[in-house]
Amino acid sequence: MRLTTMIGAVLAGLVALPALAVAATIGGVYYAPQYDYRDFFAATDGRNFPVILAGNAFPGVDPDVVARDLLPAMQAAKPRPALTFTYDRPIPPASPDYRLVLVFDPANNLNADPVCAGEPARFQPGKPGRFYVYAIYCRNDRAMSFTTAWTQASGPADPRIEQLFRQLFMVIFTDQQRRYAQLDPSLIP
Repeated sequence: MRLTTMIGAVLAGLVALPALAVAATIGGVYYAPQYDYRDFFAATDGRNFPVILAGNAFPGVDPDVVARDLLPAMQAAKPRPALTFTYDRPIPPASPDYRLVLVFDPANNLNADPVCAGEPARFQPGKPGRFYVYAIYCRNDRAMSFTTAWTQASGPADPRIEQLFRQLFMVIFTDQQRRYAQLDPSLIP
């Protein structure tokens, strides 16, 4: 009887293991026809890559502390190019102007292109203990790719946030999308 109890406990632990290993949930993803990973790589390799934060990821926590703690998590989870995430934007903006916009607790009907064009983001009330982000990769005033991601997190330094960024960056900056460039390389702006 004791052996069957131990086997049952081990099996229950193994069933729960995949749920613990996946720290984040990634929503649906969109890639613009112009999205090309090679373009992203060329624009970011060995360079600073601006990140814009919109909203309040952790209500009740100073936004400067949140920004300070999120930057190392993003850098540790960065995609393959040798880029450096930064909150600094060049003045005047680079041309083309590549950047990542992270909107925390976005409104359900928030669209990516207006955010890239500089329109203010809209938000919904956050849920305590949940880190929810709408990630938009912008080139000038157009979204190249976007998705949502969420995980349980107790604060901006929670290790689950770094794991979320690891999964998120593999999706939003995927090297599997090259549709536009494959059709006709001369059409890439």
